[in-house]
Amino acid sequence: MAKPERLTGTPDYASPPGRILEKTLAGRSIAKASFAERCGHSAKMISEIIAGKAPIEPETAIEFERVLGTPATYWLNLETLYRLRIAEQQERERHAKAQLWAKRFPLAAMVRLGHIEKPSDSTDAVRKLLNYFAVASVEIWESLLVQQHVEVAYRKSRSFESAPESVAAWLRRGETIAENRQCGPFDACAFKRVLTEVRPLTREKPSVFQPKLITMCAEVGVVVAFTPELPKTCLSGATRWLSKDKALIQLSLRHKTDDHLWFTFFHEAGHVLLHPKKLIIDEPVKRNAVLDPETARREQEANEYAAAALIPRDEWQTFIRAANFSAGRIRDFAKRLEIAPGIVMGQLQHNNLVPYPTPLNSLKVHFEWAEKTARPSPPSDK
Repeated sequence: MAKPERLTGTPDYASPPGRILEKTLAGRSIAKASFAERCGHSAKMISEIIAGKAPIEPETAIEFERVLGTPATYWLNLETLYRLRIAEQQERERHAKAQLWAKRFPLAAMVRLGHIEKPSDSTDAVRKLLNYFAVASVEIWESLLVQQHVEVAYRKSRSFESAPESVAAWLRRGETIAENRQCGPFDACAFKRVLTEVRPLTREKPSVFQPKLITMCAEVGVVVAFTPELPKTCLSGATRWLSKDKALIQLSLRHKTDDHLWFTFFHEAGHVLLHPKKLIIDEPVKRNAVLDPETARREQEANEYAAAALIPRDEWQTFIRAANFSAGRIRDFAKRLEIAPGIVMGQLQHNNLVPYPTPLNSLKVHFEWAEKTARPSPPSDK
């Protein structure tokens, strides 16, 4: 028998392994029938391998090594890489068909915020989106989207229409933050104590209250994620349970004033404390649509919890009874409760005690969010 040939260079992995086998046999002047006999197989089986109709199995690769002296790993690598190349080509074809799906996402905003790297073309956009969502196919993403609505409680504007793809992308951002954040086990009693301790933070600027809020809540099993909103999300916040011991409160920074932000945070905290860990609280997407009774009840419960947590109801009743809502009185009341004056203003306006267009709006603090503080590292496409 001839000495085993020395393998040099890199084989053409785009070629079927059978083609290389055929060239090897021709180069050694070995007839296919003779080779099949030496391997203990039929000539038909060898012909099917050469034609790419049958794969080279591990046992067959060992037989090829015995007859040709070429390592079995060589044949298996050829087979694996060839099949991988075919799978990649089929995936590219599927991605090409899914280009319209990818166009429904706010890709420009996702790139700007660092959620994904800029796609090279529309097919690459599909690949990057699937990597971002950590799913294998568009079909799986669609099935998970349905499940997601069962597990997330939103605080959404009823004046604007949301796009499900934008909402899903925004929610995924919060999920990735939570996945990478260390968190203690959820403790409801400890979380209630934290909420009391958080109230004085409402008087601070974001650079002060953001890191403190994140740390304090993480210690008791609640991840707080500040994630800039994406176009057509129309969400102020969302709550979901990632496990029985880990909750996520996600804030969109949609509203630029302190009263909106803090009410949303305490509203979502209310969902964490009051409602089941898997719950549909999905306000309607259509403009002026009406909430179903169960959803309306739970939203109202979360609103009432937020209002009372920020301003105890007995204090509130005493304050509004005087019906004197001057800037000085509002500031004094807020100072005594250790909360921001803007929060008092927000509740006065929500209860129609003060009109929305008013000079007193100057009591509200307007935030300029540094998006880079919440900017993630883009996921790897590898």
